[in-house]
Amino acid sequence: MALVKEKKTAIITSFKENEKDTGSATVQIALLTERINSLSSHFKTHKRDHHSRQGLLRMVSIRRRLLEYLKRKDQKGYQDLIKKLDLRK
Repeated sequence: MALVKEKKTAIITSFKENEKDTGSATVQIALLTERINSLSSHFKTHKRDHHSRQGLLRMVSIRRRLLEYLKRKDQKGYQDLIKKLDLRK
């Protein structure tokens, strides 16, 4: 399920690193997290939607790779992002 333009813009503005930043790892992770959360709630009502589940698994793996990249490049930014998005328990 696609994000609404206003919601996407709000996520980008809260996670961007500079004025023209729309594609950094932190922004991409935040956008993927929002899409993953919305799809997770979708699966509570549509248990047999296997095609969307395939897309969800793909998004989770992309987010995992981006998180590994961010952890290698910027440890402090990684920790801040994890806390902000509430990903790890």
